[in-house]
Formats: sequence, C-alpha cells, structure tokens
Amino acid sequence: MGLGEWIGFLALIVSLYILWKIRAVILLFFTAVILAIALNRLVRRLQQSGARREVAIALTVGIVLVISSVFIFLIFTRLSSQFEELTQLIPLGIEQLRLWSNWLQARVPEPALNNIPNLDDLSRQLQTFSQWAISHIYLFLSNSLSLVINFLLITVLTIMLVVNPVPYRQVIIRLFPAFYRHRVDEILTECEKNLMGWLAGIALSMTFIGIASTVGLFLLQVQLPFVNGFLAFLLALIPYVGAILSVVPPMLLALLDSPGKAGAVLLLYLAIQQIEGNFITPIIMEKQVSLLPAYTLALLGAFGSLLGFLGLLLALPILIVAQTWVKEVVIKDILDRWETAPSRKP
Repeated sequence: MGLGEWIGFLALIVSLYILWKIRAVILLFFTAVILAIALNRLVRRLQQSGARREVAIALTVGIVLVISSVFIFLIFTRLSSQFEELTQLIPLGIEQLRLWSNWLQARVPEPALNNIPNLDDLSRQLQTFSQWAISHIYLFLSNSLSLVINFLLITVLTIMLVVNPVPYRQVIIRLFPAFYRHRVDEILTECEKNLMGWLAGIALSMTFIGIASTVGLFLLQVQLPFVNGFLAFLLALIPYVGAILSVVPPMLLALLDSPGKAGAVLLLYLAIQQIEGNFITPIIMEKQVSLLPAYTLALLGAFGSLLGFLGLLLALPILIVAQTWVKEVVIKDILDRWETAPSRKP
C-alpha cells in the first residue's frame, strides 16, 4: 500500500477507537433520536389539527418536561431505594430455592428423583444468571445521580432535535455523494417510518405489561411490586429474553413466602405474555418491521456483552435501522440492479 492508503487505514483505526470510547454517548444520542422521531410525529399531528409549529413544539416540549419531572421524582422517591432492597432480597430467594430443593429431595423416593431435574444445579445456574442480570441492571439504575444526568442529557438532546431537526438531517445527507443525497433522504424517511411502527407497538406492549405486572404482583402480595413492575415495563423492550429476565426477581421474592406463591407469579407472567401475544401484538404487527428471530437473538447477545444493559435495550431499534439501510442500499440499489454478464458464444 502507498503512503496515502496507510494514512487512510490509520485514520480508520483511530476513528473506530474513538467511536468505541464514546459508545455510551452515541447510545444516548441514538436514544434521543428515537424519542425525537416520536415527538416530531406528535408535533405534526398538532400542526394538522391547526396549531402553528411553534405552538405545537411548545406543547410537545412541555409534555417532555412534565414526564421528565415525574420520572426524576420516581427515581429519587421510590425506584432507587426499592431496587437496592431488591438486590438484597434476591440472594435470599436463591437460598430459599436451594433449601426447598433439599427438602424435596429428602422426601421424594430415589427412583422418582432420577426423573426430576437436579434442583441444586438449577439453583446454581439461577444464581449465576440472576447475578449477571441484576448486576447489569443495577449498574444501569442504582446510581441515581448518573441516571438523572443521562436522562437530562437525553431530554435536552431530544428537545434540540425536535425544535430544529433539519440541520442534523442535512449533516447525514451531506456525508454522501451529491448524486445519492436524494436517495439518502428517502432512506432516512423509511428509517423514521419503521422506527415509528416499532415505537407504536412497543409502547403499547410495555404499558400493558408494566401495569398488569404491577397490579398482579400487588394483588398477590409479592414484595416490591412497583420496582418489579417497572422492570417488566423496561425489559419489554428486549424481545424473547426480556420476558424471562422480568419473571425471575418476583418469583424469587415470592419464594420467600411460599413455593405456591412463586408458582402463582409464574402463572401471572405467563398469562400476561399470552394476552400480550394474542391480543395486543396482532393489532400492532402490521405496523412493525419484520425481523428474523435468529439475527435478533444474536444481536441481543452481542450488544449485551459489548455495550451493557443500555445496548441491550437499544439492540432492536439499531437492528431496525441497520436492516433498513441494508435493504435499501445493498439489496435495492446494488444487488437488484446488478445485471448478469452476457455469456460468450463459443
């Protein structure tokens, strides 16, 4: 390679290194972009109803500030202390599971015991799984000051993007050659459409799962129903894995009272998932972009390992954007237009 190619390669390596170092900021900015897309749709709806854009933006910003204030109030008053209490009770629930398995093994005949899975191994696996999940969620939620600062940063970025989105969109468009900029603008519009379809669906699902979980746990008299309901609400962002993660803490807490209550919690969450899957998902499915489950699970694992809990939450919208770009650029604009070379006559 020549000197210029080496310089370009070195610049690429340095750029990737810088992007990796600021990955947390990039994830926060991407979160702000997603929220801005949703709020900009609200601004457009208000404009269609007759309000001027300035008035529509002011109303939207007011809604954002109210929601932000309520969220910060909940963090300082209930969420932080209850989550800290949850992390202290989870090990007790795992120990109770181990004691219950020992009691069961002492009373079940040996031949029948061979047909029952080893509950000691299950408790050890559950302890490892719970420690991993709780530690990542705890790092994300336990530091109230850091969480509030990040939330305020996302709020400010979201408001800036809603108030004047055109310059930021133009920055992305101008990164491409002039002949392709019109096409990039169309792709960005398609990304916005797909993200809005996902947002509409996931917002309805998260709201139902969060409220139903909180009310159900309260009726079952399980400890800390508010924080467990919030976890169910938050983890609904994660497809496939989120439902499993959300049921573990309340089941372990219920096990501190009785195995029957833990079974009732499991049935509650299964019922919630069935209702959400059979009644809510079909209503919103036509608005969502289809994603292959294997790719989705692989991306969830990669983002969870590399980017932590926030990366796990944002894995699906990132996949939606990436799939849109691959579909529009690689498939439609390159591969679909690739003509087969004519065969030579012998």
